[in-house]
Amino acid sequence: MGLCNTATRVRRIAVSVTAVTVALALSGCSSLIGRSQAEDIAEVNVSSPELREGEPLPRDYSCKGTQGSPPLRWSSQPLSKAKSIAIVVDSHTSSTSTVHWVLYNIPATTTELGPNAAEEPPEGAGQAPLPGGKAGYDPPCDPGSYRFTVYTLNGKVERPEGAPPLDLPEILKQIADQTIARGRLTAVDLQ
Repeated sequence: MGLCNTATRVRRIAVSVTAVTVALALSGCSSLIGRSQAEDIAEVNVSSPELREGEPLPRDYSCKGTQGSPPLRWSSQPLSKAKSIAIVVDSHTSSTSTVHWVLYNIPATTTELGPNAAEEPPEGAGQAPLPGGKAGYDPPCDPGSYRFTVYTLNGKVERPEGAPPLDLPEILKQIADQTIARGRLTAVDLQ
């Protein structure tokens, strides 16, 4: 029993450390894992037919539902340097921060994803492994703030030839380093 408790504590610590690192990377405040080199970050307008800014996350897109990832739409001024799009979904509760989904290398011409895009991502797109090891959308379960952030990148997330698969911090670092525009839609709590 003691070994199970120790393993659980180690997993919680690992998830917490990853979440803090992710939060710092996404805010652009961390020199540990990267910061966007873009001089000016353009604004991306993010919307959804299912989500409303500042409103609860619909039950269908939480761990109590069956819909998977919600549909998202985005737009921005024309960006000649845009090479790809990345989406990061994370949450902040009173006790933890968690990454629920990272979809990257979405073609730059894409302006929306339908419901459950994690099950059928756009051609050429990749999904980062989450702290639990699973790739794809991990529906939120706990009350908190859920941020659906869209990034326009001036490159793609790349894995050097012969290198091991990229982990979550490396993917987030590449996203942060290549961001030229970003926008966010935030849902609060769960329905």
